Amino acid sequence: MTESPRHDDVATVDELKAIVHQFVDERNWHEFHQPKNLVMSLAIETAELMEHFQWLTPEESARVKEDEQKLHDVGEEVADCLAYLLAIANKLDIDLSTTLRAKMIRNAVKYPVPDDA
Repeated sequence: MTESPRHDDVATVDELKAIVHQFVDERNWHEFHQPKNLVMSLAIETAELMEHFQWLTPEESARVKEDEQKLHDVGEEVADCLAYLLAIANKLDIDLSTTLRAKMIRNAVKYPVPDDA
């Protein structure tokens, strides 16, 4: 993992999935990365992300991005959540781009844009 970092505007989902796969592979953790374990780990990481916002007002939560340390800490938890989502997709051979697009189409039908928008 010595490549120079690629930002969101150029990194692909496939590249991100490969980073997670390589990390797991290098540590020989595949036996532990069963769907049940990964989903439970995602829930735990999501709870850790929630802790950063637990007692904040909506206004305070919006200002988290203005505090460099808080934003860093939240970013760490977001990265953990993303890593587990990517690991789940790797383990179950889920094509995230296709799945997300299809889900958003179903969501658009379920939640149409209001006529007054």
